[in-house]
Amino acid sequence: MTDFPAVKEMLEDFRQKDTVARIWRKDHTVWKPEPKEITNRLGWLALPETMKEKVPELTSFAEEVRNAGYRHVVLLGMGGASLGAEVLHDTLGSAGGYPAFKLLDSTVPEWVAGVTESIDPARTIFIVSSKSGGTIETSTFYKYFRGLVEQAVGKERAGQNFIAITDAGTSLAKLAEEAGFRHAFLNPEDVGGRYSVLSYFGLVPAALIGVDIKYVLERADKMRRQCAADVTPQENPGAWLGVLVGTFARQGRDKLTLITSPSIGSFGLWLEQLIAESTGKEGTGIIPVMGEPLAAPEHYGDDRLFVYLRLQNDKNDDIDRAVERIKSAGQEVVTLELKDKHDIGAEFFRWEFATAVAGAVMGINPFDQPNVQAAKDAIGRVLEEFQGSGRLPSLEISDSLDGLLSDTRQSDYLAIMAYTRQMPELEKVCAELRCKVMEKYHIATTAGYGPRLLHSTGQLHKGGPNTGLFLQVTMAHQHKIPVPGAPYTFDILADAQALGDLQTLLSLKRRVVRVHLDSGDTAAFARMVSDLR
Repeated sequence: MTDFPAVKEMLEDFRQKDTVARIWRKDHTVWKPEPKEITNRLGWLALPETMKEKVPELTSFAEEVRNAGYRHVVLLGMGGASLGAEVLHDTLGSAGGYPAFKLLDSTVPEWVAGVTESIDPARTIFIVSSKSGGTIETSTFYKYFRGLVEQAVGKERAGQNFIAITDAGTSLAKLAEEAGFRHAFLNPEDVGGRYSVLSYFGLVPAALIGVDIKYVLERADKMRRQCAADVTPQENPGAWLGVLVGTFARQGRDKLTLITSPSIGSFGLWLEQLIAESTGKEGTGIIPVMGEPLAAPEHYGDDRLFVYLRLQNDKNDDIDRAVERIKSAGQEVVTLELKDKHDIGAEFFRWEFATAVAGAVMGINPFDQPNVQAAKDAIGRVLEEFQGSGRLPSLEISDSLDGLLSDTRQSDYLAIMAYTRQMPELEKVCAELRCKVMEKYHIATTAGYGPRLLHSTGQLHKGGPNTGLFLQVTMAHQHKIPVPGAPYTFDILADAQALGDLQTLLSLKRRVVRVHLDSGDTAAFARMVSDLR
């Protein structure tokens, strides 16, 4: 329990106003006077209990797929449709005898080629996952892999290699029926994408690779009961955390820095989207800082709140010492203990509840995403111009990293946005850059891959506080992969998404530079980082 007076006052305010019970009653006035995109977005509150009833159905379906001889499960999805499943896989892994898991959430052609080369389309089950049913990346991936499967097994049988997860009535639900999908899982419509990990979106992929989803849901349901309406905010783990995070953000500690035990490190991928999309709006927001190298205490500013997600019996010794040094230096540090990896289910629910509560503290609606459409529109205009002229529009923009950082102000953060494939050498350079920036400027740093970040931190970048320094890294492509039915290739689509993102940030007067690299060559970027003054 923190001694921070403002947090204590807010907890008491929550108690007096019966705010936790009102959340469970789905009272939209907890957040906003109007119910739009609130009362129809609270279905996640019931998921740990209701989805337990679906476990026999899901495990039976997983056995059907397993017995059919598939070797891989490839999840085609973006943001909330994929991140929870990725965390469940990375944390709990595929069970013996079950298909191996792969995720495709990037249009960068090298990423598409990498997945393609690693599977046999005939022996792969593809999960087409989209709440709206119309996510451009997901529908593009489907068309591409549908063609490969048809080549491998024929048009008549190809549908059996596909599963849909979507809301009822979407174009994807209709497609699944018309195109002979093996199955379509229709998700509760009152569950938003980033709150959907404990619905079909997270549980179907997990079941298919043999994760014991019963244990995950049991832990989540236990946390749900601990966060119940009749538990005081002071004793309610989700409400307490949400009040803490929201109050600190209002006091200027808006950089939520997550430190984790090694084997649960991917949890930050999911949490980053939940925090960024839920709070980054109306010029305010909490900046989720994930995967940042640990630094000496003197390199952190006073705009941080640290949360240490600690798994018992993991390799925590070095991290424990680093966290203790940070705490001893006077920083605010919260430690949340996990008994074992299945407790990740409890953390999913705790953080969903906490984020909803933080939104109430901050006076925002944590369930909408008002700035996402602007980037989609910009990308659409870029693609239209390509179709008309045969080339992408040019954009004059600085590539001076020194120039960007010279404009650093207190409480800023650096956001590295890499529209490239994932490469160890690039990640090494980014880690070095993050360390240098922390040491010299004492600001927080974030890093993510595009275009997946458009479905994660993109809302925060555009709708959140204007404290971001944005570094976009692009790279020449090695592959030209046609997009079936479209007048462009994957490399054009990926470049259009990077350009549209850049244009949107510039239109909002964000501070942005772009560094473009030759294909596969990170040396120039490494020199740039090394030469930073």
